Amino acid sequence: MSAELISILVLVVVFVIATTRSINMGALAFAAAFGVGELVADLDADKIFAGFPGDLFVVLVGVTYLFAIARANGTTDWLVHASIRLVRGRVVLIPWVMFVLTGALTAIGAVSPAAVAIVAPIALSFAARYSISPLLMGAMVVHGAQGGGFSPISIYGSIVNGIVEREGLPGNEVALFLASLIVNLVIAGVVFVLFGGLKLRGDGVLVETATASGKAGRVANGSGAGAGSATATGTGTGTGTDENARERERGKGTSEETDEDTSRLNPARTATLAALVALVVAVLAFDLDAGLTSITLAVLLSTCWPEDSRNAVTQIAWPTVLLICGVLTYVGVLDQMGTIDWAGEGVSDIGVPLLSAVLLCYIGALVSAFASSVGIMGALIPLAVPFLAQGEIGAVGMVAALAVSATVVDVSPFSTNGALVLAAAPDVDRERFFRQLMMYGGVVVAVVPAVVWLTLVVPGWG
Repeated sequence: MSAELISILVLVVVFVIATTRSINMGALAFAAAFGVGELVADLDADKIFAGFPGDLFVVLVGVTYLFAIARANGTTDWLVHASIRLVRGRVVLIPWVMFVLTGALTAIGAVSPAAVAIVAPIALSFAARYSISPLLMGAMVVHGAQGGGFSPISIYGSIVNGIVEREGLPGNEVALFLASLIVNLVIAGVVFVLFGGLKLRGDGVLVETATASGKAGRVANGSGAGAGSATATGTGTGTGTDENARERERGKGTSEETDEDTSRLNPARTATLAALVALVVAVLAFDLDAGLTSITLAVLLSTCWPEDSRNAVTQIAWPTVLLICGVLTYVGVLDQMGTIDWAGEGVSDIGVPLLSAVLLCYIGALVSAFASSVGIMGALIPLAVPFLAQGEIGAVGMVAALAVSATVVDVSPFSTNGALVLAAAPDVDRERFFRQLMMYGGVVVAVVPAVVWLTLVVPGWG
């Protein structure tokens, strides 16, 4: 049995044990990386650790640290209320606002994980506040980021168009952008319907009011509640009183100001909002690392308001960090061994262009669910060159299909975007949410490559 096949079988065993024995998959993956790396691939510790995603570790820690502080001082509550006012209380529109926002960020040049890191904590906080499915909100954020991710001025678009030009293939920047946008928009629409988006129409339009005592209240127009009532009517996914909402907030243990009117700004919230704006500017305008920037801003806020941030470090999503870093370290061992190249080259040697095309799309989707989307695109597009040169398959359609297949699966909890969504979700059963993201990612991997192959490759576009 070849070393490459052994490494794949070990990965399957890791999945089975983690699923059946409730052991953190990241810890298992670290052990597998050590065993396979040392015993099968003859890699030393330095080469094994070369696959450790240090940048992603810092992003996960930094972003969850910063937003733990934002939750503690009530900034995320303020942002949730501001979002409601932005859409005139129509909660049904909020998932689409998040989709458009992340899409706009990536379309103008933000790296996809950076856009998700900025938007996901706000979106998931909103989902927790109004009992919206976290899977729905997380998927809308990630698919929004990928929908705008291939504009001609975006990072992904520039990389793929550069590879196409370098390989001497015919390209179409607009077609690539529209293919990704339409696929992700359709998926977002399906997710919105399947995971309760239509139920958000509920009892009417939510508006934020203030009760006589100065506490925040929620009422629903047309639901029979008076304008000054403290009764909170749900959006169709849950109901409760203001007191119940405050009790849930107190249960979080993240804020000593829960009963304070969260529609008002205080110095701590103002400074936190300034920090979030600084994060956006640093990432988009100055191309600074999102993780390092987040940690720096979190430390500054902690220094100024130590009471709010006393427990923030403990709220960093450490189990998620272990899981993601462990799995990606093992994927790094696979890359060092040549397992990924071995699989790709085996497919490209089949000799039937259409069959090779669909298999490459599936390899791109499957591997990208655990590894760098950009890296996979950079490897798969050159592998497609030999049978594209035969003229039996349109280059524009094939490149678009590979690009979409390699990025649309980033909702997987093992990808950077999916990991950020998992880490950002407050007040959820993380193991359950992890399984939901994994199952959803599995469905995307199984379905989308075949669909884009049928619609973009088989007709021979380009």
